[in-house]
Amino acid sequence: MKSISVVLIDDEPLVRAGLAAIIDADQGLEVIGEGDDGAEAIELVGRLSPDVVVMDVHMPGLDGLEATRRLMARQAPPRILILTTFDSDDYVVEALRAGADGFVLKRAQPDELIRAVHTVAGGEALLYPQKIRDMAVRTGQRENLAESVGLSGREQEVLTLMARGLSNAEIAGEMFLGAETVKTYVSSLLSKLGARDRTQAVIRAFESGFVETA
Repeated sequence: MKSISVVLIDDEPLVRAGLAAIIDADQGLEVIGEGDDGAEAIELVGRLSPDVVVMDVHMPGLDGLEATRRLMARQAPPRILILTTFDSDDYVVEALRAGADGFVLKRAQPDELIRAVHTVAGGEALLYPQKIRDMAVRTGQRENLAESVGLSGREQEVLTLMARGLSNAEIAGEMFLGAETVKTYVSSLLSKLGARDRTQAVIRAFESGFVETA
């Protein structure tokens, strides 16, 4: 089975070395490139086409936020996992808005990092509902989302569970549906919402007031 290829971007060599050792210790993952700022992330992605970029948000020069924006503008962007020291960092909120698939704290346990990389590589998003609630509160936008984009009852249920941070498998269990059926509902939701991915769909759900922020 092909390993999941990973590019690591962090301006601290010791941190990067530690992350590389943790990731390479997993048989399903392989670090294929390393860099110390956003510009190198863009160059490495263009040259190596990794499955996942694990990237610090705070870096001199081109930071992780702007690098995320530029990478997501590519025709076939990689999955992006943001590294941060503090879970209250506003940069993380903006990185999620820009298209990052989730974030992981630098103080996380090694097994948490491994799970995070596998999760985003598998097409899921690491959603932190409180973080997205905070983002939605600041926007103040409101609309009747279900009516404006024509969501069916089932699609509304799926979106509500997505906003709670549930994966497709967890949604399937909660709704007593097959995994493929849930996947179909999620694809339909993304299309109707004009969302690039699950994170963007959940952001829309909170911003519109479809899911309450309290």
